[in-house]
This record gives sequence, C-alpha cells and structure tokens, in this order.
Amino acid sequence: MSSPVLSFGHDALTVEICQDPAGAPYLAAMAFDGNKLQMQPGQPLVEILTVEEGRYHPSERLGLTTVGRRLRHVAHEVQQTAGGVAARLEMADAESGVEVELRLSSPAGSAALNAVATVTNAGVRRQTLLAVTTLSTRIGNAAAESFDVASGANDWLGENRWRIEPLRAAAPDLALAVHGGQESRSGLVARSKGTWSTGRDLPFGVLANDEDGFAVAWQVEHNGGWRWEVTEGPGGVALGLSGPTDTDHQWQQILNPGETFTTVPVTIALGPDLQGAVANMTRYRRSARRPHPDNLKLHVVYNDYMNTLMGDPTTDRLLPLIDGAAEAGAEVFCIDAGWYDDGGDWWDSVGEWSPSARRFPGGLGAVIDRIRERGMIPGLWLEPEVIGVRSPMAAMLPDAAYLSRDGVRVREAGRYHLDLSHPAAIRHVNAVVDRLVEEFGIGFFKIDYNINPGPGTDRDAHSAGEGLLRHNRAHLGWLESVLDRHPDLIIENCGSGAMRMDFALLSRLQLQSTSDQQDPLKYPPIAAAAPMLVLPEQAGNWAYPNEAMDEESIAFNMATGILGRLYLSGHLNRLSEAQRYVVHEAMDVHKGLRAVIAGSTPSWPLGLPHWEDPAVALALDSGNESYVTVWRRPGAPELLDLRFPALAGKAVSVQTVFPTGLTEWKTEWNPAAGLLHVHSASPAPSARTFRLTVER
Repeated sequence: MSSPVLSFGHDALTVEICQDPAGAPYLAAMAFDGNKLQMQPGQPLVEILTVEEGRYHPSERLGLTTVGRRLRHVAHEVQQTAGGVAARLEMADAESGVEVELRLSSPAGSAALNAVATVTNAGVRRQTLLAVTTLSTRIGNAAAESFDVASGANDWLGENRWRIEPLRAAAPDLALAVHGGQESRSGLVARSKGTWSTGRDLPFGVLANDEDGFAVAWQVEHNGGWRWEVTEGPGGVALGLSGPTDTDHQWQQILNPGETFTTVPVTIALGPDLQGAVANMTRYRRSARRPHPDNLKLHVVYNDYMNTLMGDPTTDRLLPLIDGAAEAGAEVFCIDAGWYDDGGDWWDSVGEWSPSARRFPGGLGAVIDRIRERGMIPGLWLEPEVIGVRSPMAAMLPDAAYLSRDGVRVREAGRYHLDLSHPAAIRHVNAVVDRLVEEFGIGFFKIDYNINPGPGTDRDAHSAGEGLLRHNRAHLGWLESVLDRHPDLIIENCGSGAMRMDFALLSRLQLQSTSDQQDPLKYPPIAAAAPMLVLPEQAGNWAYPNEAMDEESIAFNMATGILGRLYLSGHLNRLSEAQRYVVHEAMDVHKGLRAVIAGSTPSWPLGLPHWEDPAVALALDSGNESYVTVWRRPGAPELLDLRFPALAGKAVSVQTVFPTGLTEWKTEWNPAAGLLHVHSASPAPSARTFRLTVER
C-alpha cells in the first residue's frame, strides 16, 4: 500500500502525493469543488530519459524510464504564500546519482497546479538527458473509454482549430490485459516543430470524463520545443508534459557531476467539465501574468496592415488613416511593416530599423507627432530577431550572434536569425528598442516573427535543441528587461498571426494577434476558440470594416472583436455616416465591457467551434452577467439553441447590446433547460452580442 508523503492545497484545490513502495512518488489524489480524483501508483511524477539508463520497457513514450521509476522521496516542504500555496519535493535515484527537486504551486481561488523540476547530477559519472517530463500523472482510475479529449491545431490563417473526440478514437483498444497488462508503447502525442511553438499543434489540451464529472486541462509554458502525450496502461490513462526532447527537437543535455538542468513550466487545471477546467486555467493565467497597466486598461489598437496598407505605408497614406482611427476612438495607432524600407522590397533587407526617408519625406517623426496630436499612443511593427541577408547589419554582427549549424549561419527565406543568448545580439535588439522609444516616444510595439529556422543552433551546445532552449530562455529574459526599462510600453505578441501563441510569451506580454486571416467570414471560429489558449483580454481579434460593406457586414466584422481585444484596421476614413455609426457603437460597447472581459471566463454555448461551422458562439461569464456573441455564417439556421447550464433554473433577462439599430433577433429564455432560443430574421452573414442578466 502506498504511503502519503505530501499533502497541500487551499479551498479550491488539494493535492496528495504518495510514495509507491515498488516505485517512485506519484500524484495520488486531487480534490476540487467536492470532487476527488484518485490515481493508482505506477506513474512517477517526473520521468527522466538518459542515454546511460534508457527505458525499462520498449516504447516511444516520455514514460517508462529507468531513472524515473527508481526515484525515491528524500524530503519535502510546504509554504503558504500570499497568493496561494507552494510545495517542494526532493527525490533521488541512488544508482545513477540523479536528484530531482519538483516545485509545485497553486494560486488561491483556482483549481490549478503549476510545476517545474530541476535535475541535478549528484553522481560521479556523466549523465546525458534525452527527455525530462516536468510533470507526469495518471488521470483518475477510469479507462480510456470514459474520456473525451480536446486538442488543437494551428496554421497560418487557420488558427485555433479545436477538435473533441473520444480518447478511444485517438488511442485504440490494444487489449493490453491479454498481453500481460503491459503499457502501450505510444499514444496521443502533440509537439512543436522548430521555433514556431504553436505552428502546428497547440500546447494545451483537455481530458473530460462526463460519467465521473471531472475534466483535466493542461498547458506547456514554453516558447520553443515542447511535447505532451496521453497514454494508456493497466493503471489507466496517463498524461506526460515536457519541454524539448531528443526524439522531437534534437535536444540533449549533458550533465557532468554537480551540474543541473531545469525544465520548462507546465500547469494542469481541474473542473467539473471542459469549460470548468478552462475557467480554472483562465484564472491561473491571470494570476501568473506579469503586472502591467494595460492588463486592465486594454487599449484599443488600430493597425494599418490588415486589408489596408499591407506593409506599404507612406506619410500621405497614413495621415487620413490616423484621423479615421482617432475619430473611431482608437487609443493606439501602430504603423505596421514597411516603415523602414527605402527600396520597395523590405523582406530580406530588414535589420537596421531606421525610418525610410523616401516613404516619409518630412520624417517619420512628423507622422508620429500627428498620431500623438490625435490623442493616440504611437506604435511600430518590429521583427527584431531577424536580420535580412541584404541588410548592412548582416555584416556588422559576428557569426556567433546568429543561430548556426556546423559553424554556418542558418538562412531561412532570405533572413538570418539572431541568437539572443549572445551579448552582441542582445546589444543590437536593445539598441533598436531603446532608440525608437527615446527618439520617437514609441509606446507600442507589434513584435512579429515570420520565419521558422528549424531545431536550433549547435554553437557551444551538445545539440541544436540545447542551443535553441538557451535562445528561447534568453528571449524571455530580453522581453522582461525591455519592460523593466520601459514599464508602460505595450507589446503585442505576433508570429505570422499566432505561430508563437504560448503562455511563456503571453505571461509576459500584453496582447496576442490571433490571426492574419483577412476574410471576415473565416475569422469567427478563430476568435471564438482563442480563449482556449489566450486570456480573453489578450485575444487581439481583428476588425477591418470598409466602405464596400453594408451595415450588417460591418456589424458582423466588428462583433468579432467585441468580446476579446478589439483590434482595428481598415480605411475607416472612407466610411459613410451610417457605416461609422455601427463602428462607433461597437467601440462604445467594447470599451464599456473592458472591465468585464478582464475578469471573465469563457464558455461555448454551441460547443467549441469547428472550422466550417455555419453558426459560432462565444460567451464570457462574469458573475451574475454573461455576454455572448453569435455569428451566423452562410448556411446557418434561423433558430439556434444556446446552452447555459450554469444558469439553468434561474430567471434571466436577455438584452441585445450590439448592434441595436439593425434587424432585431428574437430571444427566449428557457430556465428549465438553461437554453437561450435565438431567432434571426436577418440573412447571414450577421452577428449579435447579447447580455444575459440573472434576475434577483
């Protein structure tokens, strides 16, 4: 029988860790909201794959490692903190000399558990790490048949595509009991590739067990290589969360005696169902964010790129856009790509970040002054981690300042990629940012990232993945140093839309561009699903109205941003009075909801949207009020039933908050079923935002 080692928690979550008499310490129980998950032994909290020890059973999994199974409890401590509770667990493998310190923490008010592990070689011989899980655990005691799994896919212009399927469909029944109760050799795996942390798979997922009434969500918090996997064995379903690995990312880390390695952070969150687990993850994300004035102010940003100047700004083109953005109520005006280009082909010449004299004959400063005169914060687009091959800067920085393989700079799409762990690279990017802030008073940067240079750099590293991890961590440190020097500076995280939409970056930055998608009909599922990975108040959902749209089309377009971070573009100066009225109403509604958005949790009354769904809905819940935006795309039915199970049995009033001047959609609240019946008489595409208020 397993013996308790460590128990800690608070009102929202309690955690129990036990020592397996035949193995390593394991996560034995988690309790939340009157529900308790209990796990069988056999899954070590931390798995450590080394060249010297390998696995004890043939597998492609993160688990079944020899060192992980031999870990034993050494010591622990628990500390109550101002923001929650923290625990430290020390484990050791006597044979290899590997020691592990696992640090666990949970913020008050959220059923979420964050973890990070440090591995030390306390032995006498070298150890070569090939994979280390930050956290591994079984998920309850139920078999795979009892679970649905939610996982997401990303692509340029097609971000946040989520699917929910039975776990058994992703992990077939292998009749393991017939084969002596062996563990599966693989499972459901998601991983990143290269430097786009969210370029394909997403570092977030959910396992939901409706029969037992619980769900577990997880996220890997890293801006480079990561892997998560769901596997099956005789003890049930297991979850493994890891940073870079040898198999996936060409990563290995040599630990000589006395040396250490620290994993990337991960977090799991629990709830009664998928939406409850996501709500607790949302609360955790807010608690873990870097403090910043914009976290509550949520400035409305106008950017001249999407469906507007498309990287070709000039003074004459910008001035009317500045006036139009100010008149619409924007609070930040960002000049996007091209402001530094004198030659007309800026892609492979970037790097100096000096304003173009050809584009701005009176100087960029005059345009910046106009932005400030119109009451807006001036902003600029930057892609600081790259140097174009035709840029003079390419010859001014040493080869060691770039990602390289076998001593040769990595070249991708006409660009070299800086290695921010090198002092010369850091000096360059610091000089660029500080100069632009000091010379022009820039208060907003859109930091873009448009290439993926591959697995990393082997300069002064035993593997490309080790070099990339070093760069990734230096990148985070650099961003923090920039905000330390310029605490009011607002930084948008952008990477070809959302190819780097991870919590390592989002915990430090203020705004995430959710896509580069320029078709307004394609954007609703992206915007609606964004809160799975991004805080609602960080989700920069673009709205780009133009003079060719009728009022219904403009309302559809503007509604995409209302329950997120409304991100404006478009030739607003060309709109008619009637068109401007719809834009202004959306802006007023959004600004009035900013405090609500910044304290809300998301839900999906029509279910998580699929890419081609004709009807899409996102709700934000905030105490006695909920707000929901419903988009009807071509093919959507006129009558929709929106599910609000938390409001079942309650008297609820429903009000249209946007748009109020167009065709009314009829609504009827069904308290017994917790359903909002919505009937639209306007043809698709059309959208409405409603407020649901619980009557006292």
